[in-house]
Amino acid sequence: MAKIAFLGLGVMGYPMAGHLKSAGHEVCVYNRTTAKAETWAQAHEGSFAATPRAAAEGAEFVLSCVGNDDDLRAVCLGPDGAFAGMAKGSVFVDHTTVSAKVTRGLYAEAGKSGISFVDAPISGGQAGAENGVLSVMCGGDVEAFEQAEPVIQAYARICRRIGDSGAGQMTKMCNQIAIAGLVQGLSEALHFAEKAGLDGRSVVEVISQGAAGSWQMANRYETMLDDQFEHGFAVDWMRKDLGICLDAANETGASLPVTALVDQFYKEVQKLGGGRWDTSSLLKRLRALD
Repeated sequence: MAKIAFLGLGVMGYPMAGHLKSAGHEVCVYNRTTAKAETWAQAHEGSFAATPRAAAEGAEFVLSCVGNDDDLRAVCLGPDGAFAGMAKGSVFVDHTTVSAKVTRGLYAEAGKSGISFVDAPISGGQAGAENGVLSVMCGGDVEAFEQAEPVIQAYARICRRIGDSGAGQMTKMCNQIAIAGLVQGLSEALHFAEKAGLDGRSVVEVISQGAAGSWQMANRYETMLDDQFEHGFAVDWMRKDLGICLDAANETGASLPVTALVDQFYKEVQKLGGGRWDTSSLLKRLRALD
């Protein structure tokens, strides 16, 4: 078993760190709000540290799941950052959804100290983290990935290396692009059913068994029909991710017209006060237009 530091105990990181401890690893956690780290340590019989550097000292693997590019830089760099406490030959695995640009920059910075850096964004939501069935898409050196994969398996349904540094983040963008279109399509279908006087549950029972079926439909249609959106992946975070997608599209020359449109729809949801609503709240936007 490995000595691990886990940085960031949000709705995803908290259960992920728990799975690592349950798998038998020695886990020290860090969180910006120390009280949450202390609560985790008490619940899981682990330890916590006051800074990323202190958590990382002596760790074979340092894993992070924080908020955005700036948050990731903050836990990695500087005198109290994780890189300052990591030994040569150790591996940093980042599960945050961030830009490929910051990932590649940190990969290069880590390499100066003989540290490996694997970008490993995740998909599966809070339920996937709690149940240990996340999809993990990775970028980085083959050797570093092969070292980290057995550790990641503690909370993964599937874990794959896609390519060099940044490839994991670019794959996560593909994931978010696909989801954006699916949620908008599902929202329009349910809205249409309502306006046509159809029973939404009966409609989904039938169409979910054909080509229209999707994870979003199976897991979100009931709460969408019930106008319940206080759960799951927040609109604010989705807009952050879609912004990364659109920036990357400009850099690569990709055309993302549907993604750009859905991003604006989410902006309208934010204006309705729904920044913390689940991404399936695109249906609420359509209802608000009635």
